[in-house]
Amino acid sequence: MELSTIEQAAFIYYHFLAVFGVPANLLTIVILFRGGCGLSKGITLYLVGMTTVDLLVIIFNVIIYYILYYYFPFSLLHFTSIVRINEVINYVVVDCSVWLTVAFTVDRFVLICCQKFRQKYCRETTATVIIVTVCVVFCFKNIPLYFAFEPVYIINNVEWKAHFKATYFTLPGWVIYDWLDTVLNPLLPYFLILFLNALTVRHIVLVNRTRRALQGQRNIQNSDDPEMQSRRKSIILLFSISGTFIVLWLPYTVFFLISRITDRYYKPDQFSDPLLIVEYTGDMFQLLSSCTNTYIYALAQTKFREKLRNAIMHPFSVIIKCVK
Repeated sequence: MELSTIEQAAFIYYHFLAVFGVPANLLTIVILFRGGCGLSKGITLYLVGMTTVDLLVIIFNVIIYYILYYYFPFSLLHFTSIVRINEVINYVVVDCSVWLTVAFTVDRFVLICCQKFRQKYCRETTATVIIVTVCVVFCFKNIPLYFAFEPVYIINNVEWKAHFKATYFTLPGWVIYDWLDTVLNPLLPYFLILFLNALTVRHIVLVNRTRRALQGQRNIQNSDDPEMQSRRKSIILLFSISGTFIVLWLPYTVFFLISRITDRYYKPDQFSDPLLIVEYTGDMFQLLSSCTNTYIYALAQTKFREKLRNAIMHPFSVIIKCVK
């Protein structure tokens, strides 16, 4: 199977995502589960949920969908029923990844901006309910997609590969479903995160002005204020995760809006079409967002960084002891 230049670049890129993304996410899950990172149980649950779903994105959307699909062109992976299942799983894990990021952003927004409500909302029980609800809702939401695909061709009564049925783009029911899918991902979550971050920044600016006004020409620095220290840690973690999401999903969202607003789509064989290149780039950046959380946590959390360093060095320490 001969690949175009953009396909070759993407194919190599997905190998790097798989090599670095799987161990990074696995290591992050183990570290967070063991605790001791200075994070509350509620926020730890969100981070574990997000990292677990990101790991599933790498497994199903990168390794199976892009890599194994290419290396094994006549395997079970190409049976229409298997392709349908994999498509549904891809939609589910990406939706869950996006909306758990939204849920995390809402949790941090409430913690920082809603003092009266945060004691009731920012709890382990709430985090558990929200994570389970998000996963269940998007599992059911994407089940109809299984019936939206049809085989590309049939050989000896065996259905191979799959693509959307023509009726998916014409029947009113499917058109409504497609627009619902469009609103739920990427439009609504992307703009929700932007909106909540803008409100959070506005709140921080107002609070800082108020505190300075109350304290006057104070000699005490913010670093000596426990309230400000706690707030700063939450802000760093929030902006690191949601900011990365916004940046990495931007090309995908731009392509999506351009193609929908102009109603212009590329032809599969036109690999020099700028719109196709933008889509490939958007997909590559979007999938990169499933590999960045480990590095974000390491940069934003001192205790996580220490545990990550210890986990990486542990095998070398064991080898050195065995040699001695």
